[in-house]
Amino acid sequence: MRAPVRIADAAVAGLLHPGDRVDVLAGSRVVAAGVRVVSVPETAGAPTASATLPEGAGPGGALVVLAVSRHTAASLAGAAMSSALAVALC
Repeated sequence: MRAPVRIADAAVAGLLHPGDRVDVLAGSRVVAAGVRVVSVPETAGAPTASATLPEGAGPGGALVVLAVSRHTAASLAGAAMSSALAVALC
């Protein structure tokens, strides 16, 4: 299953590529370990300084799509309700 996840630091999303493996963190807790990045949606349109940042980049973070199990998708959604999410490259 694919789960869209909004990570707090939009600049980190610029380091991610499809096929990368990441751990998703909520505070100091690992919510998902070693999950595969499916896509990092990018903004469309004319090139600007922020054109390489994923859609939704800004104070709300950036969107990353991950391949996860249903159980992990539910855990990610729950964690996102109460904490900002971050990723660490594996």
